[in-house]
Amino acid sequence: MACIMMKKRKLGPCVTFFPQPTTLVTSVDTAGKVNLMTASWAGIVSKTPPTMAISLNRSRLTYEQIRQTGCFVVNMVPVSLAVAADFCGIRSGRDRDKAVVTGLTLVPAEQVAAPLVGECPLNVECRLVREVELGDYRLMLGEIVQIHAAEQAFAEDGGMSVAAFDPLVYLGGIREYWSLGGHVADAYRDGLRLEDGK
Repeated sequence: MACIMMKKRKLGPCVTFFPQPTTLVTSVDTAGKVNLMTASWAGIVSKTPPTMAISLNRSRLTYEQIRQTGCFVVNMVPVSLAVAADFCGIRSGRDRDKAVVTGLTLVPAEQVAAPLVGECPLNVECRLVREVELGDYRLMLGEIVQIHAAEQAFAEDGGMSVAAFDPLVYLGGIREYWSLGGHVADAYRDGLRLEDGK
């Protein structure tokens, strides 16, 4: 396998890195007011214990609500919800009820007070376990307490269909949403060919 060296341009310290997942973070305050916020700075950061991290500006309503109730849900956004997700990222829940404007359905979670987004094919319930200060941002670490996956994603043999999830990705820096391309390799398997010299 031939590797091709690329000519590079220096961008300096910035936040251009992609793709990033497009997620809707749902949170709730102690009075029961729910907020939806689009976040692309989100990801799994530990397997033992299962932990998800999201990075939020400390001025955001979502941050305030998570601090109040100690929980949040990360909802994976499918391509079909690109416009709704963008709206939830450019308007504040202090001024608008984003669920009403977008028509998204809020569904009670199983383990936490924050709801799931019913139209999202993957929902990750998290309980806040730690907060890390990063300048104006806060890295919120949540223990994963339950995951909900769309039934239509499962085949009879137990396998999962990626097409059923159809994840929307965000290209930070250039501010564009894209869908994923097709399958190109199998993780934990195809890399072994390099050891075998194939």
